Amino acid sequence: MSADARPATPPQPSGRSTPWQQFRELPLGMRGSVYVASGLVLVLVVLALTSVVLVRRPLPQTSGALEVAGLEGNVEVLRDSSGIPQLYADSTEDLMLAQGFVAAQDRFFEMDVRRHTAAGRLAELFGEDAVASDVAVRTMGWRRVAEAELPLLAPETRTALDAYARGVNAYLAGRTTRQIALEYVVLGIGGVDYSPAPWTAVDSLAWLKAVAWDLRGNMQDEVDRVLAIAALGRERAAELYPAYPYEESDPIVGQGAVVDGVFEQDATDGGTRKPLRAPTGPALDALPGLDWLDDWKSSDAIGSNAWVVSGEHTDTGAPLLANDPHLGVSAPGPLLQVGLHCRNVGPACPYDVAGYSYAGVPGVVIGHNVDIAWGFTKMGADVSDLFVERVTDTTWKRGGKDLPLQRRTETISVEGGDDVTLTVRSTDHGPIISDVDDVLAEVAGLAPVRRRADEEYAVSLAWTGLTPTPTADAILQLNLARDWDSFREAVSSFAAPAENVVYADREGHIGYQAAGLVPIRKSGNDGRLPAAGWKSENDWTGEFVPFDGLPNVLDPEGGVLVAANQAVAGEDYPYFLTDDWDHGYRAQRITDLLGTAVSPTFDDTDKTVTLGEMAAMQLDDRNPLAPVLTPYLLAADLPDGYYSDGQQLLESWDFGQPADSAAAAYFNVVWSNLLAETFHDELPEALWPDGGQRWTAVVTALLEDPDHDFWDDVDTDERETRDDVVVAALRAARDELTRRVAIKADEWQWGALHELDLRSTSMSGRTLGGLFDSGGRSASGGGTAVNSTSWDAASGYDVTVAPAMRMVVSLADPDGIEGLDRSRWVSLTGASGHAFDDHFLDQAERWVEGRTVPWLFSEDAVRAAAEDSLVLTPPGGDAAE
Repeated sequence: MSADARPATPPQPSGRSTPWQQFRELPLGMRGSVYVASGLVLVLVVLALTSVVLVRRPLPQTSGALEVAGLEGNVEVLRDSSGIPQLYADSTEDLMLAQGFVAAQDRFFEMDVRRHTAAGRLAELFGEDAVASDVAVRTMGWRRVAEAELPLLAPETRTALDAYARGVNAYLAGRTTRQIALEYVVLGIGGVDYSPAPWTAVDSLAWLKAVAWDLRGNMQDEVDRVLAIAALGRERAAELYPAYPYEESDPIVGQGAVVDGVFEQDATDGGTRKPLRAPTGPALDALPGLDWLDDWKSSDAIGSNAWVVSGEHTDTGAPLLANDPHLGVSAPGPLLQVGLHCRNVGPACPYDVAGYSYAGVPGVVIGHNVDIAWGFTKMGADVSDLFVERVTDTTWKRGGKDLPLQRRTETISVEGGDDVTLTVRSTDHGPIISDVDDVLAEVAGLAPVRRRADEEYAVSLAWTGLTPTPTADAILQLNLARDWDSFREAVSSFAAPAENVVYADREGHIGYQAAGLVPIRKSGNDGRLPAAGWKSENDWTGEFVPFDGLPNVLDPEGGVLVAANQAVAGEDYPYFLTDDWDHGYRAQRITDLLGTAVSPTFDDTDKTVTLGEMAAMQLDDRNPLAPVLTPYLLAADLPDGYYSDGQQLLESWDFGQPADSAAAAYFNVVWSNLLAETFHDELPEALWPDGGQRWTAVVTALLEDPDHDFWDDVDTDERETRDDVVVAALRAARDELTRRVAIKADEWQWGALHELDLRSTSMSGRTLGGLFDSGGRSASGGGTAVNSTSWDAASGYDVTVAPAMRMVVSLADPDGIEGLDRSRWVSLTGASGHAFDDHFLDQAERWVEGRTVPWLFSEDAVRAAAEDSLVLTPPGGDAAE
């Protein structure tokens, strides 16, 4: 039939009109409306299809074959149901190149943001909002330090870094930003012609500086202590910084001594005679806060749990090692899982390791290989100091002499704005940070030092992270360590941050090593307050605590080690590490859960611990303050009914904090209000209590003194006591929970307030940024619990810091690696950094519910569990295996 002979309408059954006929019969006005509606539907369909394409285009290819430039042989990438990649290669260079390629597949936008952050170039991506961050980082010069570190690294490390970079660049080659990440499209970064710069080895090293800054130690305590002195005076401020309770919380290493600069675990008396512990320094009268560093504060909540139990106390007869690092929450999470395997382990390809790494860094940071397992926690050593300097525009003073200031110029490019030119001045102590902020410039003039009217003052920063060191060597050497000696050799290169490292091996040994550069100060500086920079007695000596002198122990008495940010060694340890230890609530609870009464001796030598019990301990949510404070709350006189409803919840409370607990909700809201009632009247807002471990110690002491000045509200004419504050906090908590959750007390839930919101650090709050966020997950635990889901009492109840992952490693079966397949792990979010990938947040629900999944390691087990297989081949290569 010719086109002209076609019927005007398609055939239809008798007695029924087609939609087209019905449309033709409509009045013209209605017909026009339908045309418009149809057009809108068409537009919406096109937009939906376009959105699907934009969303799906960047997702990684996980099966089949891909040609990858730079490979010499095939690399197989197996992914399990969680999308976790396990890589198999024949050479180190191919393995590291493939790791870089796969990391870029999964998380390149995160990597790109990280390198811009660490280079002080965020404003190139995000405009004027990021200038303050760039100014701070450029002043410290993280990337400059990373560039200086590159030539210090071992050749093997350089090889791995360069191969990793080639892998990232092989992924980027020929891909537009639309093919790389949805974030580039949403943000419109750099316009349609923008393409990310090639990845370099320095990009990887610079991010390690950002990690070190986040875990640097007590710098914020140094600032806050001075703020407290300014508000309260020296004596009362000291009460807000109680000493470490050695009699209540055991240090990590409870045996040994330093003899001639070497820590000997079996020594009972030390032989070091140098006066290395500095006396208490003078107090300053006033010091404003470091506002420009707000985004870079090292939170009191950032820490970790790690412990290891020898085979004599486990059901398998082999060691068990647990670790859960506490970091800021984000989507994607800060760590990613990976396995790196050589098909034939030998000199050409020595790796057979799996664990957690940072996107952008080759190797495995925390995990295990065939022979050993290791975990990290923050040591908390004091590795940074502020100095008040006497300066001119070009000189600074030391010991009565005028010395030239080091000067350099930095130019910050700003997306959509004018470039910012920055002049960085430095003394021998470090960069002058007061040059980049008016508040810090005021600090220099307020510090109570002897000054002359015709002199200028500034504030500089000394930090071990600004000393070029081969920390990257330690990561890859750890991956290859085979025993205690090679493990210690590896971590001896670890400089910043200062870390606790726990150890176990398949031969049955367990151990601990403190690692990192810790400065030795001269006698005038205890590191707790800013010091006068022109007095040489306040300087660092230029030496660091020797690695061999740092606490370490192999196979300790009692067969258990717990490292949860408590003191590293006892009071007689000769080198000054810090006075600002975590007070040890988590550490002592873990010790108790392991069945010890007084570490390190087990009461019951027949007691054994299983892997499941170790994993359950990571979820322990008991509040350590609750047994101390609850009796005071129950003793308070409240009227029957409305105000006593919450109080009654506490009568049968076991002090746990599951998400569905009404009693935990009530207690924590009381705690928040009690802190506000007690301290907000006398402290500036910058110092309002966050409710963390230090404030737990402060209030525990105050409760024993019902008439202490802190209980009194200085803004009233009456003299308030402890009991008045407790009643006020109880009543305020009842009203707050009624307003925020429910009027009936038994309907309250801790998780209704304590929510885990997983937000993109770069996209949240921006137009369409909500596409990359996921919130509303009810969380258990709290900041001082072993299940450390921290919240800030000064701002709300949402989780701010939490375990970035949980892992328990089984070292069972010394005659084969299959025993390692019993290990368990889970990540805070997922393997992917793509918001619409199935593996973006697929582990978050498991994490919240306290579940883990098998951590398969042996090749047979990995292959059996694999759901995707991708073969990376050299150009023109054969994908056949």
